Amino acid sequence: MNDWWFLALAALPVLGLLLAGVVVRGRRRAADPDPLTAEPEDRPLAAVVVNPTKVEPGTRARIESVCTGLGWADPLWLETTVEDPGTGQAALAVEKGADVVLACGGDGTVRSVAEALAGTGVAMGLVPAGTGNLLARTVGTPDGVVAATRVALTGDDRPIDVGRIRIDGAEEERVFLVMAGTGFDAAIMESTPETLKGRVGPLAYVISGLRAMRGRRMRVTLTLDDGPPLRRRTRTVLCGNSGTLLGGLVLMPRATVDDGVLDVVSLAPSTVAGWVAVALRVITRQRRGDRRVEHWQARSIVIRSESPQPCQVDGDPVGDARELAIRVDPHALILRVPDVAPPGTPDPG
Repeated sequence: MNDWWFLALAALPVLGLLLAGVVVRGRRRAADPDPLTAEPEDRPLAAVVVNPTKVEPGTRARIESVCTGLGWADPLWLETTVEDPGTGQAALAVEKGADVVLACGGDGTVRSVAEALAGTGVAMGLVPAGTGNLLARTVGTPDGVVAATRVALTGDDRPIDVGRIRIDGAEEERVFLVMAGTGFDAAIMESTPETLKGRVGPLAYVISGLRAMRGRRMRVTLTLDDGPPLRRRTRTVLCGNSGTLLGGLVLMPRATVDDGVLDVVSLAPSTVAGWVAVALRVITRQRRGDRRVEHWQARSIVIRSESPQPCQVDGDPVGDARELAIRVDPHALILRVPDVAPPGTPDPG
């Protein structure tokens, strides 16, 4: 009997621990019906910087559904304004601890978000919602909101170059991811109204381009890295981190978003027939043999014109300027891209 009593006494602490465990587990189940679901503060966090004028109804619900379905916390939803097209919102997202920031809008929204994220190590995802979406097309981001959001949350991290441009000696540099330049291209961007883009989409740029085709060439001086000045009469000079245009056309065949250099192209037709020849060279991706189309690569570029000319940065008109000082910032931005080539299946969302 004494032996049984001793065993019973010895078992009491064990029984107490077991009972305590049952109580704790019971409380945990009562507070959290799904023990496999992490606490909100332990889940990864996405922030969505969205241009409210570009997105369709239901976009927010779709993005939130993808986030929660993949075990992420409810995303921060930060809308752009006329005064701040995305840079301040992206900086706030970094401050709040976002693991990835989704740029939901057109090329202007993407550029503004990248301006805040470059150099931070925080990844940027793309949810295309504009007219051009050139960077998204370049890296293969799918068009649908649901599919693009999945890529932004689960895709590969790809360090890409960032272009930086100083206009007429301004103190601050602007960021660009696709193209920046002066002349004919910028004039098209400047003269294409938002209402027309809303009605006919990319065709709006074609309409504006036809109107501007008969303009005069401008005199410019190009300085590439430490090379000698190059003087040209041209219609437009573009510096590109990516060479892809609307419709899959490639203006700069050698351009790659992570090669550590910027591609430069000068287009110098003087007649409508000259523009036809330039268009054929773009379509066939020929780089040599025509004085009207010249290509270079450089890490820094200075473009000086004799008189102020229209300028654009990633499709956004930035006014007239006489000097553009442009440089590449290699691998400054982490971009979330598809881990495999997009299959082209329709977005179920």
